[in-house]
Amino acid sequence: MDTKTGIESKSQSILNKELDSYQPSTINERTDEDEVNVSGSDIEKGLPNTIISQQPTEKNEDSNTVHWDGPGDPGMALNWPARKKWTTILILATLTLLTPFASSMFAPSVSMVMQEFHSDNETIGTLVVSIYLLGYAFGPLFIAPLSEMYGRLPVYHSCMTLFILFNVACAKSTNFPMLIVFRVLTGTAGAGPLTLGPGSIADMYRQEERGKIMAIWTLPILLGPTIGPIAGGYLSESLGWRWDFWFLIIVTGTVFIISILFLRETSPLILLERRAARLRKSTGNISLKSALKSPLSPRQNFRTSIIRPTKMLIFSPIILGLSVLTAVIYGVIYLLFTTMSSVFEENFGIPTENVGLVYLGIGIGQILGVTIFGFVSDRILRRLSKGGEMKPEYRLPPLLFGVGMTGAGLLWYGWSAQYANAWIVPILGQVVIGAGVITCFMPVSAYLVDGFTQYAASANAANTVLRSLGGALLPLAGPKMYAALGLGGGNTLLVGIVLACVPLVLGFIRYGERIRTSERFRLNL
Repeated sequence: MDTKTGIESKSQSILNKELDSYQPSTINERTDEDEVNVSGSDIEKGLPNTIISQQPTEKNEDSNTVHWDGPGDPGMALNWPARKKWTTILILATLTLLTPFASSMFAPSVSMVMQEFHSDNETIGTLVVSIYLLGYAFGPLFIAPLSEMYGRLPVYHSCMTLFILFNVACAKSTNFPMLIVFRVLTGTAGAGPLTLGPGSIADMYRQEERGKIMAIWTLPILLGPTIGPIAGGYLSESLGWRWDFWFLIIVTGTVFIISILFLRETSPLILLERRAARLRKSTGNISLKSALKSPLSPRQNFRTSIIRPTKMLIFSPIILGLSVLTAVIYGVIYLLFTTMSSVFEENFGIPTENVGLVYLGIGIGQILGVTIFGFVSDRILRRLSKGGEMKPEYRLPPLLFGVGMTGAGLLWYGWSAQYANAWIVPILGQVVIGAGVITCFMPVSAYLVDGFTQYAASANAANTVLRSLGGALLPLAGPKMYAALGLGGGNTLLVGIVLACVPLVLGFIRYGERIRTSERFRLNL
């Protein structure tokens, strides 16, 4: 979005370095040399690019403009105490866990629902699970701009309120159309934590700190769908499929209350606007205004912001390419989620109440993957930078390992599920898949925050749209694909699709910076 001064993304890189090196002794004892006179604003990015003196200068003679009181201003979420940051991250990670948890929790119950609603259409059975992700595709298009207008906190709370209400409607559904519609709406509301999480992290952490934090936040996105069927299997077998939704309502309601008590706004736009409002009240000067306040009207803000993710997806080759990769990976993992219950019930005789446990293989792999990635990601970044600029492209090399492990795990799982006599063999293949998938997702999330910090929320929204479409649509091909090719042949086909993304990864590792900074692909946002 055009800002008041039209500052470009290069200024953000320069400012980040100044932020890292600038350590004022006290806020109120600044010298002229300490003042950072960089003016501008953006309603979306995590790090404000306005860290300037409260005093007017030759370039800025408007004494009614309220600025941050230096890079060490305690009012910025970037300078919050570690305890407050970790409280925020843990609450956000829990919210982020619950919405993907809801996406697959229903999988073991599909046969019960089909029986109650008198249907034997396998595609409908798959659709009622995967259609949830269609909400993930459309939700970010509205959630991101609303958060830019009103702040992250009210949007978090609004999304979780709707998430609870739509789950009530799912629990009360009397036919497939009603259930499918409310599953889409539940997914739309559930997209809130996924869309806003990266922006909240960018608000609170500098670039060299984000790898570990992004790993912690990203894990629930994939771990949720893994553990969801475990709870769903036991609940549906003992209490009926509707209790899948009542359980979600109870747990989400509890976490929602905790978030109301402890979660705080992190958006620099909103925090500085609140400071300006307090000063207007205390001084009586109604002309005081935030330096980060957008010159656009709320309607213009919304229109520009809702178009921005689409523009980034279409016109940024890097965002499009990485989104295609994550769409393929996400589609593959949800194809497995929607078919694993029937595979292990039919091939290995595992009962419905226990079939959710077979998803643990992927979950264990994800935990291993996130542990390793979180440990080495920031170290790789520092090593490749060699004390110089920490380029976002330094986040991408682990992607190659992720794609390779995902392909190897798919082959292992598919052929062993078709021919092995022991259920543990395909489960071990799932462990490899889980480690590979998480090692694909985390570098992409970290890269989008580092490479597009100025528009991180929109970049992640663009990625989420395409990724979720892949997760919603690719599973629909699962039953017919496996019927025609078998588990081994079907997974071999999936491996071919995954490996076709390798040239994209290699290209972005080598030429990503050139593409990202090229005038040819510069976006007018």
